[in-house]
Amino acid sequence: MQLKKYTDYGLRVLMYLACQPAQAMTSVRVICEVFNISANHVNKVVHHLAKLELIETRRGKHGGFMLAKPVEAISLEFVVRQLEGDEEWIECHSPACVALPACTLNSIIGEGKALFYRYLSNFSLADLVTNNKAELQQIFITNTPA
Repeated sequence: MQLKKYTDYGLRVLMYLACQPAQAMTSVRVICEVFNISANHVNKVVHHLAKLELIETRRGKHGGFMLAKPVEAISLEFVVRQLEGDEEWIECHSPACVALPACTLNSIIGEGKALFYRYLSNFSLADLVTNNKAELQQIFITNTPA
């Protein structure tokens, strides 16, 4: 299984924001330059994260976005489930699989998916940045445009 780039980018945005000083705003341009990713992708991810109320956005000259919740309150299970879309991992009906009447693949994969999300529910954004925050901040500073 591989997470979508969309989810990857969403997690990167959240990690970046978690390493910023409280109430510090950042911009799509900064995220794009730090991570070397397209503004089109970042705009979509930022919009989605704002709809999920994980980040707060502000328009205008001094606008941008920042975390809307404490890092401990942002569950990795919630973020990944929301950004991935929680679709079925195995599609048995479109087109219909000839093995469907006797196949157990979908139920096995479904149980694995449930275990995956249950495991992620043990972690928050804080777990991604707490023990390595200084190192991440240095990496982000090094890659931030002047």
